[in-house]
This record gives sequence, structure tokens and C-alpha cells, in this order.
Amino acid sequence: MKVMKYIFDRIVALVGLFFLWPVLLVVAILIKIHMPGPVFFIQQRVGKGGKLFPCHKFRSMSVNHNGSSVSVAGESRITPLGAKLRKYKLDELPELWDVLIGKMSFVGPRPDVPGYADKLQGDDRIILSLRPGITGPATLKYRNEEELLATVSDPVRYNDEVIYPDKVRLNRYYAEHYSFAEDIRIIFCTVLGRHMNYNNEII
Repeated sequence: MKVMKYIFDRIVALVGLFFLWPVLLVVAILIKIHMPGPVFFIQQRVGKGGKLFPCHKFRSMSVNHNGSSVSVAGESRITPLGAKLRKYKLDELPELWDVLIGKMSFVGPRPDVPGYADKLQGDDRIILSLRPGITGPATLKYRNEEELLATVSDPVRYNDEVIYPDKVRLNRYYAEHYSFAEDIRIIFCTVLGRHMNYNNEII
């Protein structure tokens, strides 16, 4: 099954880049016009085996900003164009390249910044045996995470004490009960914006 996942990732990423290059080009041009500075946001994330890798996204924030790794909807550091890119997940299209070169997968835990994955203990470290994913069970459940964080008084604390532990729970279950068929369901639900039943809960 893992071999099938590996082959699927590379073929679909290649096909995706081939057909979506006009979209990638248009987004890149819009960023250059409306957001002076680099087109891509490249950040070191924790990948398979706990090794760091450069994760590629379209830039959605101002170049010079001070802020945490926890993003909240409506933040001033997120530009108007960036907000639209994030809303429709267009900022994540460059991650197709990371999938193609084997640093990421279509389905798996989202790649964490150093400081979060480093804290995984005991059996939770099974999550590090996976390639990070563009989408996954935790991504589906918290597809509106930025909007949710905007409703609480302390977004960082709420993320660290509520959301992140729940993501670890979901990602650990995914690692321990991997199914290629479930991967396909997760991808379709992500693309179509639908919910699904996963381990007896709606995500």
C-alpha cells in the first residue's frame, strides 16, 4: 500500500503541475503586482523522520512582519490578496513540487514548524514516520482553523492546548490505520469541500 501511495503521489503531482501551470503563473503575476517582494514563501518544516525540509507556498503575508506561527483570520500581516489565496487554498499549490520531489505526500499530517513536532512524545512520534501531507484528517477537521482562532481571546494558547493535541490524535490514528482508499476519500472531500466520517467522527 505504501508503494502505491508513493507512486500515486508522484504521478498525480506531475499531472497537477502540468495542467495547473497557467494558474500558478497567474497567481505569481498577481503577487508580484499587488505584493512587492518574493513570490514564494519558503520555510523550514519538519518532515519524515523529523528532518527539516524547505516547504514551498505562495506568499500571503507582508514581507516584514512580526508574528507567531499561528495564523488568525483578519490579521493585518495577511494581505488582501493573500487572504483570498488562503481562502481558496491557492497558496498551497507550490506544495505540488514538494510532493513531486518526495518531501511531501498528498495525504498526511501538515508539516509543522520546528517547536511543535519536536514535542511529540512516546507513541505519538509515529507521526514522524510519515511524509507530511497537503491535506489529511486533521486538515479536513480544521479547514476553518484561522476563523476559529479569530473567535478566541488567546489564539496561541487555544492552538497549543486544544487544536494541536487533537491534530496529534487524528494524525496518530491515520498513521496506525493507514488505508489508500481512505486517502482517496480524503482527497475528494478536500477538493469538493465536503465532510466525511472518519473513525466515528465527522471531519
